Amino acid sequence: MDNLARAAQALSDDTRLRILNLLTVKECCVCEVMQALEITQTRASRNLKILDDAGFLQLRNDGLYSLYSLGGSASDGFHADLLKAVKTAMRSNDEAKRDIARLKQSKRVGPGCATVASAPCK
Repeated sequence: MDNLARAAQALSDDTRLRILNLLTVKECCVCEVMQALEITQTRASRNLKILDDAGFLQLRNDGLYSLYSLGGSASDGFHADLLKAVKTAMRSNDEAKRDIARLKQSKRVGPGCATVASAPCK
């Protein structure tokens, strides 16, 4: 039951719902999340960590980039059911649609993330 409570708590924040919505489109590094949601590196990283700890994410390193995708426990059981509900709800959300449009324009800028925000990608 602790895992379900942790997952439900992770979904109780707009930013985390928006991040999950991005990850339904493609895997992202922190700087892409920052650009798409127009948030700071600290906020993006903190919320990605919460989603990861709740079992929604999978992390893959690719050179300089740490890439997040839906995975881990999210592919089965209650995580999959919760993600399905999030996807359905986000389909009609205007802010989520704008996030996806910005994601399509975002760039993986690696150490140059300082030009996007105040700190480099992690």
